[in-house]
Amino acid sequence: MSSLQVQLNRLTLANPILVASGTFGYAREMTAFIDFTALGGIIPKTVTPQPRAGNPPPRTVETTGGMLNSIGLDNDGFDQFMAEKLPYLRDLGTAVIVNVAAKTSDEFQRMADTLNAAEGVAAVELNISCPNVSGGVDFGTNPELAANVVKIFRAAGELPVIAKLTPNVTSVVPIAQAVEEAGADAVSLVNTFQGMAIDWKRRKPILGNVLGGLSGPAIKPLALRIVWQVAQACRVPIIGVGGIQSCDDVLEFLVAGASAVQIGTASFYNPGLAGQLASELAAVVVQENLQSISELTGTLQVSR
Repeated sequence: MSSLQVQLNRLTLANPILVASGTFGYAREMTAFIDFTALGGIIPKTVTPQPRAGNPPPRTVETTGGMLNSIGLDNDGFDQFMAEKLPYLRDLGTAVIVNVAAKTSDEFQRMADTLNAAEGVAAVELNISCPNVSGGVDFGTNPELAANVVKIFRAAGELPVIAKLTPNVTSVVPIAQAVEEAGADAVSLVNTFQGMAIDWKRRKPILGNVLGGLSGPAIKPLALRIVWQVAQACRVPIIGVGGIQSCDDVLEFLVAGASAVQIGTASFYNPGLAGQLASELAAVVVQENLQSISELTGTLQVSR
């Protein structure tokens, strides 16, 4: 077994570096910048049962230490993804984790059945936490509804299930506990924090949809806190997400309790970053005299 290999229950990754949904397109756009085989896996942009035009522009705005986005899950729909995007993705030499969103249990059920019968899908990530669409966080803010979506995919077949959770709740822990009990193989922590930007001279919001999701370095301390809190309360493997832009950032998430991480906003200004991080982690394994990078997971020492 490679020193960088990580196990998320039924999902095995060659290394802990994933690219976050919505920040890497469908991978084809990144061909010039990265060796896909260097990644633990690719999570393409969210796909929904029907095509979506997305939210009105402007859809993004830079903020201090981060970025607000209000894309609105713009995509060509599930059927076109399966017919045109998946055949390309599954030949890239790394795990393909399909990210899906829907508004009803029936829609989730159809996608679950199709994905479990498809070739080249390593796992599914459930986007039950997008703050930029109507109904986008309904499943993710209610423990029972979140658990039911996980159960739909668990019952549909053997495909590993990752639940991507929202930080826009009083506490993420009860949601994480619910999806863990329902059989999630891992949880992604966290999706973006809801925020807004204002042009005070025009007395108008900058984003066309008024509100957007904040990502980037500004949210890293918040994401670390949530990863640590969930790690204290749950045994489900955690994928840390939020503001990662260096190897040290990756290691902070691992020590806080994550088993893997996702690179998101950093890919916009450094498209090759994710591919560099795995080799840097390999050097850390040697420097720290570790047998496996997983030895660092959850090793934070807290004095009470």
